[in-house]
Amino acid sequence: MPDTVRITLLPLGHEFTVRRGTPLRDILFTYGVEFPCGGNAVCEGCKVKVLSGNLPLTQEQENMLSRKEAKEGWRLACRCNADEDITLELAQWEAKILADDSRFEFSPREGFGIAIDLGTTTLAAQLLDLQNGNVLAVETGLNDQGRFGADVMSRVFFAVMEKGQPALESAIRYQLGELIGKLILTSKVEASRVVDVAIVGNTVMHHLFSGLDVAPLSQYPFNSPTIGLASFGPTQLGWSMIPNAVVRFLPCLGSFVGSDILAGIMATNIHKSESLVGLIDLGTNGEIVIGNREQLLFCSTAAGPAFEGSCISMGMRATTGAIVQVLGAGGSFNCRVLGNGEPRGICGSGLVDAVAVGLSTNHIREDGKVLTANGVLNLCPPVEITQADIRELQVAKAAIAAGVQILTKDVGATIGDISRIYLAGAFGNYIDRSNAFRIGLLPVPPEKIQPAGNTALLGAKLALFQANSDAFGQIKSIVRHVALNLDEQFQDIFVGEMGFPELPPSQPIASPE
Repeated sequence: MPDTVRITLLPLGHEFTVRRGTPLRDILFTYGVEFPCGGNAVCEGCKVKVLSGNLPLTQEQENMLSRKEAKEGWRLACRCNADEDITLELAQWEAKILADDSRFEFSPREGFGIAIDLGTTTLAAQLLDLQNGNVLAVETGLNDQGRFGADVMSRVFFAVMEKGQPALESAIRYQLGELIGKLILTSKVEASRVVDVAIVGNTVMHHLFSGLDVAPLSQYPFNSPTIGLASFGPTQLGWSMIPNAVVRFLPCLGSFVGSDILAGIMATNIHKSESLVGLIDLGTNGEIVIGNREQLLFCSTAAGPAFEGSCISMGMRATTGAIVQVLGAGGSFNCRVLGNGEPRGICGSGLVDAVAVGLSTNHIREDGKVLTANGVLNLCPPVEITQADIRELQVAKAAIAAGVQILTKDVGATIGDISRIYLAGAFGNYIDRSNAFRIGLLPVPPEKIQPAGNTALLGAKLALFQANSDAFGQIKSIVRHVALNLDEQFQDIFVGEMGFPELPPSQPIASPE
């Protein structure tokens, strides 16, 4: 019996050979198969369909899959190994990963630099000529750590409870090394002239890249003593292709507010603003900064999962097959699907749109109750939104709105005093600002909301030109963390924000189905 087996993926058309017995989750993540629960067989995010060959149906899979699904050949990839030649059907998709093409002021320096936004879900890296600031190459991808869990807490659990931190650390270091190699190959620069690598990410990514113990982030009071600047030589990371570079993971602001937010502050210059401004990143976690050049208050909220679709019944990332936009059309829903193909689910921006339309057409009451006969919103078959999905969105948007209110209160101002809110990240770039205001997610009018793109990557690029400056220290001197759970008004404000704002009187109302 040969030691290898052949795997064919349709409709992608990829064929490759792997060692017999290789777990599918080790090889399919790159091709778009998600493992939201970290491979623990408690969700169906990693379903694949066997077209030829055989993947045994285990008891765990029987408990998760319907009889119809099992009979049709569907399996949970997290519980299967490649023991023979197989052909699998995957739902083809393409991820829209936000890079950055902003122009910015800088002081030239010699050599080349690499800026990296190390996100929980996605990676974005750019190689720059430090003499003129030009971007010479761009590489993006999905974070390979996603094989071990979709969110930061699932990875912390894997690192601590399953002793998996070495695997997480080596996976991301190897992957970023591969991205750097591609950047150099594409740009044709002399690798020895790369002098600086600036990396930003949330605190968990900071620890899992830097080899710092994440156990303090897994238990109360969730404080880590090692959130500062982490510096490395290339050989420490296995990056021998850039022997003369200094690798820096920028310092975090707090245990759950990382250097990606520090970079966002640098990118938007809110630390230099005279007027009251804000920065909100609605990613895997929801981070908020409110203030000006005198003081910046920041907090973190557990809001991201709803906006990224991971806790929504038919939720998914903004990839092919995802409903990304919903418009009202004669009392019904008109959906735009990424890739113009069959809908498979709904992403965060589509969810916000759908609820806003549902409120405007009287399919959803201001308290969040779905008013249709069957208690679900049928968007574009087979995609629907359940009552539980609405509740998840209410919790997420209430957490963000309450965070903005409390930070604004603590700087001695009111919501009306906020002159502008910058929305960072892919979700902030694609969300409909009017609909975000309509559902009460963002408490300021749409004209005060400005999508800011990938501020983390832009801030990392700025850091390449500030290698010897005290810019980080200047910002950290005016920032202060606010623990929302310790604010005596948080619970009341949070509950008050659970409902949706009342429909404006001028808005037409349609009858529910």
